[in-house]
Amino acid sequence: MSLPSSVDVAIIGAGAAGLGAAHALRGSGLSMIVLEARDRLGGRAWTVQASPEVTFDVGCGWLHSADKNSFVPIARQLGFAINTDLPPWGDRAFGDAFPEVERKEFIRAIDAFYERLREAAKTGEDAPAARYLEPGNRWNPMIEAVSTYVNGSELDRVSLLDMGAYEDTTFNWRVRAGYGTLIAAYGAPCPVALNCNVTLVEHSGKRIRLETSQGILEAGKVIVTVPTNLIADEAICFSPALPVKLDAARGLPLGVDDKVTLALEDAEAFPVEGHLRGATMRTAMGTYLIRPFGQPCIDGFFGGRFARELEDAGDGAFAAQSIDEIAGFLGNDIRRKLKPLRESRWAHDPFARGSYSHALPGHAGDRAVLAAPVDGRLFFAGEATSPLFFTTAHGARDSGERAAKEVLAAVGGHN
Repeated sequence: MSLPSSVDVAIIGAGAAGLGAAHALRGSGLSMIVLEARDRLGGRAWTVQASPEVTFDVGCGWLHSADKNSFVPIARQLGFAINTDLPPWGDRAFGDAFPEVERKEFIRAIDAFYERLREAAKTGEDAPAARYLEPGNRWNPMIEAVSTYVNGSELDRVSLLDMGAYEDTTFNWRVRAGYGTLIAAYGAPCPVALNCNVTLVEHSGKRIRLETSQGILEAGKVIVTVPTNLIADEAICFSPALPVKLDAARGLPLGVDDKVTLALEDAEAFPVEGHLRGATMRTAMGTYLIRPFGQPCIDGFFGGRFARELEDAGDGAFAAQSIDEIAGFLGNDIRRKLKPLRESRWAHDPFARGSYSHALPGHAGDRAVLAAPVDGRLFFAGEATSPLFFTTAHGARDSGERAAKEVLAAVGGHN
């Protein structure tokens, strides 16, 4: 839709948080618009048709904590099929790269690490989570690798208390048509101006003035849902400045997680939903899912500094690394059966600049700081503001709904 000159509420960002806010404001009688810099809905949720046979979630793919995930009832209401099969992460890895006896040793080691974290968190004193690795444990590099998948960062940059606050109910489901497809469908009824990049929020006057790539917009209230790295980098500026928000955003940087999908020839020879991983004793490693939903492909996942290095290496680096690593697990003959289809590079995406947030040591409280309204006119949402479900799409959606309720309370109080 075209950009109006004035609205009651402007929502910056049409990811899950912005769309959650827009839905919560529908029927309120307030005029609103969602301003989205991209040419599509969903933000870091994005499903593509990587090939005629392969549907690929470039961004989020799992309905984490599905028994408490607000997108589950939304998916059912919209008629999306939900796959409730257990994820393959706990299964024995396909092939001989990670023998069962070693896998059991690793599970014992990582379980003990998480138990030490839980005990340490009870003190209420924050520290880098890396402090609770057992010195000299042979599995420490792989425990670090898991952190890069979960947090987007190695444990030396992750807050112990923040890790402890995350609520994981262990239910992880999927949307067959893609999580990104679901979120785009959820956002379809919302009033959204695409290709509308907001660069300045001027909030010194009676009305808030937004400078965008499509012109000037004035609003009574503004909900900001952009990723923390955009606030920290001042890609979106506030005038007067908001140093408290800037500091909070910098304490909640987006880590790096990326995905790749490879076409797999002769796929019937491989297990559906097979888990492929090696006991490589290093953090710089991928983890792979063979034939998700029975599709003829292998999906790879990378995180942390290694993912950033591969992003910096340019297009095709994730696919090349994946093929080399998979061949190392299964033999060189598989190389001719693999062909690159699609990969993400979220840290290089100008409107994301990373994947999802983690709190730096000492900054677990910054999620609440970032979420707090300013002067009853500026409101903040996004996965980084979720107290329990940060890093997730449903945590983002719920935070948008929370911010919308704060707007309605402010409007009601004003009247």
